[in-house]
Amino acid sequence: MPNRPHFDAIEVKGGGDAASAARAVLQTGEYDFAWNLQVEDDVLKRMENGGKGRVIVSPGGALEFVELAWHDPWVEVEGERGSAKSRHPVWRDPALRQAMNLLLDRQAVQDYVYGRAGIATGSVINNPARFRSPNTKFEFNVDKANAVLDAAGWKRGGDGIREKDGRKLRFVFQTSINSARQKAQQIVKQACQKAGMDIELKGVVAAVYFGADVANPDTNSKFWVDMQMYTQNMGPPDPGRFMDRYVSWEFATKANKWQGRNISRWRHEEYDQLYRAAEVELDPVKRIAHFIRMNDLLAGDNHVLPLVYRPQVAGANRNLVLSLSGWANDLTSVHSWYRDG
Repeated sequence: MPNRPHFDAIEVKGGGDAASAARAVLQTGEYDFAWNLQVEDDVLKRMENGGKGRVIVSPGGALEFVELAWHDPWVEVEGERGSAKSRHPVWRDPALRQAMNLLLDRQAVQDYVYGRAGIATGSVINNPARFRSPNTKFEFNVDKANAVLDAAGWKRGGDGIREKDGRKLRFVFQTSINSARQKAQQIVKQACQKAGMDIELKGVVAAVYFGADVANPDTNSKFWVDMQMYTQNMGPPDPGRFMDRYVSWEFATKANKWQGRNISRWRHEEYDQLYRAAEVELDPVKRIAHFIRMNDLLAGDNHVLPLVYRPQVAGANRNLVLSLSGWANDLTSVHSWYRDG
């Protein structure tokens, strides 16, 4: 039909990894388009230079974050491991969670890993701008983290690892196998070592980590480790479906085959009440205030630790004309879009 985009044929390829998909579009030109390229920005830039494709960065609200287990992932309660009825033996200490928040070098993750594709943040909701809280900030400060742990009674042992009441600060930190995520894990681990925490890094094949196999112990929804990292996608521009991941009726449990949206098992009575109120609030200003308060409760409790928010990153053949082509193509214009809403 005239004046309408069309293709004689479409070939879709799945599987593989983000770097391979980027290479097939940006470098070799084997394919015309690749979606969700979670690849270090310096690698993408090298592929772009002299290649056959271009990187398209468009606004979004996805959040890459570190999640601390509310539950105890190592014991069973009523026949269920990692039950929402349990509490983590050390993360229940708010001082320890505060210290971990101070040990996340978000700016380094942006500067040395994600670049255009991940912007440092301390907020859960980052877009649309009208829902973004003016109250949340982030700080990387190893000295302050050490002071917080000292004051809370976590003393260094002979091996340099802090402990209290017979429990050492040794944690298993998992995420999916992806070069960008493994680099972010290393940044977190190095800072934690300086504060007397021992972090064991665990990588899980993405198809398993994000899978729904109820028999597999390594899915992120089971969350059978102390801490984990992944991306929470925004989807619609309204945060309603984004923030229901932290209401108590959405716990991931054995009964629902770990398909509940609240993977962290975090709970807060006021948060539940605010979410219910937002569901029926017709005044847009009041509804925005509800979500800002929810964001502040979640970010302030330090069980969910925002790391970077992720614009949508795709690769396209230089000859492919896209409706996205007028959108932000560099970090400056992405920042401008977020600032202007």
